[in-house]
Parts: sequence; structure tokens; C-alpha cells
Amino acid sequence: MQPELNYKEALKLGQKEVKAKTAKNESPYLAVLDEIIPPEKSLSGISLGVIQIPMWFIVGTKTAGRVNAFASNFMPLLAESTEFAAKWESLYRSHMLEGIREPIKVYEYLNRYYVEEGNKRVSVLKYCGAYSIPADVTRIMPERDNSEKVQIYLEYLDFNRYSKVNYIEFSKPGDYRELLRAMGKPHDEYWSIDEQQRFSSAYYYFERAYNENGGEKLKTTVGDAMLSYIRVYGYSQLQNESEAEIRINLKKMWEEIALKEKDDEIELKTAPIEEKKQSVLSKVLPIAKPPRLKAAFIYDVPPEKSGWVNDHERGRIHAQTVMDDKVDTIVYICKENNYSQTLEKSISDGCKLIFTTSPRMLQASLRAAVENPDIIIMNCSLNTSHRYVRTYYTRMYEAKFILGVLAGSLTQSGRLGYVCDYPIYGQIAGINAFALGAQMANPRSKVYLEWSTVKGAKEAALSLNRRHIHLISSQDNARFSEDDRRSFGLSHIGHDKTDLLAVPVWKWGVYYEKLLRSVLDKTIKSEYINTARALNYYWGMSAGVVDIEYAPALPLASRRYADFFRSSLISGVGKPFLTPFYSQSGEIIGSRQKELSLEQIISMDYLVDNVIGSIPTYDELSDKGKATVDTVGVSRAKPKTEDKA
Repeated sequence: MQPELNYKEALKLGQKEVKAKTAKNESPYLAVLDEIIPPEKSLSGISLGVIQIPMWFIVGTKTAGRVNAFASNFMPLLAESTEFAAKWESLYRSHMLEGIREPIKVYEYLNRYYVEEGNKRVSVLKYCGAYSIPADVTRIMPERDNSEKVQIYLEYLDFNRYSKVNYIEFSKPGDYRELLRAMGKPHDEYWSIDEQQRFSSAYYYFERAYNENGGEKLKTTVGDAMLSYIRVYGYSQLQNESEAEIRINLKKMWEEIALKEKDDEIELKTAPIEEKKQSVLSKVLPIAKPPRLKAAFIYDVPPEKSGWVNDHERGRIHAQTVMDDKVDTIVYICKENNYSQTLEKSISDGCKLIFTTSPRMLQASLRAAVENPDIIIMNCSLNTSHRYVRTYYTRMYEAKFILGVLAGSLTQSGRLGYVCDYPIYGQIAGINAFALGAQMANPRSKVYLEWSTVKGAKEAALSLNRRHIHLISSQDNARFSEDDRRSFGLSHIGHDKTDLLAVPVWKWGVYYEKLLRSVLDKTIKSEYINTARALNYYWGMSAGVVDIEYAPALPLASRRYADFFRSSLISGVGKPFLTPFYSQSGEIIGSRQKELSLEQIISMDYLVDNVIGSIPTYDELSDKGKATVDTVGVSRAKPKTEDKA
């Protein structure tokens, strides 16, 4: 293109941008920092010196002086006959001959840059498709609040402090730390020059492949998409792939990328769809017998070493027994947590349905599902927004609510104990349901909270005993190690005697039978086709997958009392989380006589006001606890960003 024609072409791009923004009822001009924050706040900015900044994060000007000279994409708007146009054209020619080396001057606010000096230089370089520009940067810190935008920015500052990377951004809190964990990099370790260059190269190739696949049309940031890619394929593979290989893999998992566009990424299935009935014709006409369904059950330890796995194994046996004419189930035990190889083995053996029974298997499940779209893979976890993997879990908080009612009715001191495993989605709801149930039966009751992944189950129970707390709700499954046998269900735990009173029951046999039938009659397939969201199966007492069993030590009157609440939950009349109630911080949750939505229940990361204790920090957890929290932990249990700005 001839030099004299460049301003004309840039002007057309500016005019096109104005029309597009106006049609969307958006401002067609550059953002003005002095209109976003008080101008005097700039005086307390932090000088970062001269650094390279990404062009796409330059979004506006410091003052309103030149705002009408540029469209919001920094393309010019003034007529070709103006002095401005001549200077722009001259600057363009200078750039083509020598390059623009003089730094511009900008202010950075919430990871966006506003130009004080050098608007035309930015305009020319954006027109030429430049990747970055040298800039003398002054950072303006935002007011500290609880907004997600500020939280993400503070996490970015922590990430940038050690990595010196300023071109990747995420749209959700916690993603910078997740990226570092995927890289095997401590959050507080400075990156070497070599690490910075290798990351930059991987990002560059990914960005090109992402945009060539249509990523520029999505609201999802390149960082969001790259993290989704790493969740499937891992950072090491990304580093060693060519742009063409990345592009091919992106096409395989594109629905996973597009899912992040949605505000409501997850669709909860709260009850099984009734099995399809045979038509009249199918009863009369001969129908070819469908092939037997081959289903894999993958465990991370042998059933005889884990109560959790043993429950799933008994569920598998039940499903195999009642569906023996239609289904073949096969057990696979992961060796040394080698989840991917075990999944590959089950697929090569011809399994068309795979149950991975631990949330720690989620990433391996996701990759296998992306690489094998004809295989149905289901992971036992909750609140995970992955398009290719369905998840399943029980509304165990319903049983916990009944145990809380029982405990509240039985206590004389009003002091109850609760031992929880992991601070993950669903478990916090269980704590709160127990506490609210206890409060309903005894308004003065207090629930003292301990964590088995911090102290160990036995020590957690003993810690409560030492505070003269004996009515304790502990593990949901019987433990197979001697140290943990005394910590199970709702019990009265004394110094030398434990009386089991009632236990929550995971009825995995019923769950697996219904899931297998829904695969056989293609209900699950149609549910997947008819939604663009991630599918989470979250069934409860009404579906027969959760229940309560009473021990002989529980008085008959207490059983009848509990049965009343059990019946109300099954019928849908009972509401464990009927609002309003209070959190520990004194916040009022909900409005009068309104039930929390399932989404609100699942995502709880607070404790109600009669709980004494707290959600543990990441550093307090055992290695197993950390591994689980990394995948499905609530936000308050994940590593926190240090404020070092």
C-alpha cells in the first residue's frame, strides 16, 4: 500500500469502528482515565519505569483533550486535510523506515493503559499490527474492595511481580495460581529469563492458533482459553507443540472454550428422567437386541483400603447384579495415581462408559473425553464446568440436615462437633445444613468444626472431646484404618466408648443403576445434545440416592422425629436452607421465607453463625487435601494472593 493511502485506510477503520459501537449503543471514542477515577489520584501513582506493554491493553487517554480525534480502536477520525493527518502520515513513514523507539507515557489502572503522551504513536502501531510498545508506566492502585475485578487484579500483580509477564489475563479469581500450579511453579519464585522466554513463545503460538480458530469473536480472553487448554493437555505439552498441533487440538476441545462464554456454565440435573417406556409397536414387532454396554469403574485405591471406594464398589456390584443381562462392568485400579494410563486402558478394552470416582481424576477424565468424543466419561465431583465430562454427586446436605436436627434434639449442653474432610463444593453445604438443623431443634446449639485433612480424623474427634464435646457428626463413610474407625456418622464419642446413633447413606447402587439405564436408553446423550452447558447430576433423597440409617442406640422417639424431616425432604416440603439466616460475619443470607437455589447452596464458601471454626487455609491442608482442593475446592480454601503492591 502506498504511504499516502495509509491515513485514508486508517480513517476508514476508525469510521467503521464508530458505526459499530454506535449501533451497539456503546461509546465510539477512547476511554478517558480522568473520567474513571479522580484526576488527583494520579498524583499518588507508582512509577514502573520504561517497560514493554501489550498494544491490546492500551484502551484510552489520560485526559479528554484528544478524545474525539480517535475511535475506540485508536484509529484516526479527523479529516485527511488536517495537520493531524499530515503528522500521522509522517509518523507512519518514519516508523516504516526507522521504527518507533521513543517510549510513550501511560498510566496503568486495573491492567489497562491510558496514554498521556504518544497517542499518534499508539495509533500508527495499532494500524501496523504491532504486538507491544515501550512505555514509561505509572501504576494507579484501585480502592480495595471485595469486587471480583479488584481481586483478579491483585492476583495479577502477585503473578507479575515474580514472572514479569504482563500480557496474559484471566476473567476469574484463582486462575493465575492455577496456571502456576499447572506449570509446577511456586507462586513466590522469580522466573528466569529462559522461563519468561519459553512462556512467551508458548503464549504466542497459542494466541495465533486460538485466533485462527475464531477466538477473536469470543469474549473469552486468550488467557482463559490457554488455561482451559492446559487443563486438558498440560503445560509441558503446550510448550513443545507447534502452532499447527495446537490448532488441531483446539478444534477438538472448542466446545470447552466456548463454554466459558456463558454466564450460567453449569446445568444441574436434580433428578433422573424416568426410563422411556416401550411403544406398542416395539412390544409386537421383533427388535434386534442391543449390544451389551461395557462400563468401567476407575478407583484410585483398592476398595478394601477406602470406605469411599468400597461404597462405590458395592454400588457397582448392585448395578451389575440387577442389570446383568444388559451391562458388563469392569474395575480398574490406578497404579501410583496414573489416571491417564488407566483411562486409556479402559478405552482400549472397549468400555463406552467410564466412571472416575474421585475429583482428583477430573483433569485426566477431561483429556480422555476430548480425545475420545464417542466415549461417555463421568466424574464423581460437583460444580465443575467442563463440557466434555459429566459429573455426578449426591445432595448429602439433606442427610446432614437431619443429623443436625437429631443432634440438636439430643444435646444437653448445646455443644456439638462436626468433622469434615475437604473444603470442597458440597461439603460446606453439609456443615451449614447440619448447623441449621441443630439450630432448628435447639436455638442455643453451637457446632464446633474440625477438619480431618488438617489434623486427621482421629485427632479431630479427640480435639473435640478435649473440649467436652461428645455428640459429633464425623465422616460420611466408614474408615478402613483402625485410627479412624471411631469417626463415622453421628455418634456419641466418649473417652472409652463410642455409641453410633445414625449414619448418612450414599446409595451408589441406585445412582449407578439409574445412570446406566439412562445411557442405555440414550437419555444422557439427548441431554448432552440439547444443552450447550456443562452437565452436573446432583440427585438427592427424592431420587433415592441419599438416605439415613439409624443405629440401635438411637431412641425410638428420636427416630420418629428424624423420619418426619426425612419425609418432608423427600416430598419437597422440607427446606434445609430456608432464609433468612446469618453467616459467621453477621451477613443476612437471603430474604424472608425463600429457599436458596441449588447454585447458591453448591457454591457456599461461608459458614453460618452458629458454627465455631473456620474453613482451613490451603497451607494447613494435607497433601491429599491440597490435591483435591486444587481441582474442586471452594475459593476460600485455595491459595491466597499476597498484597505486595
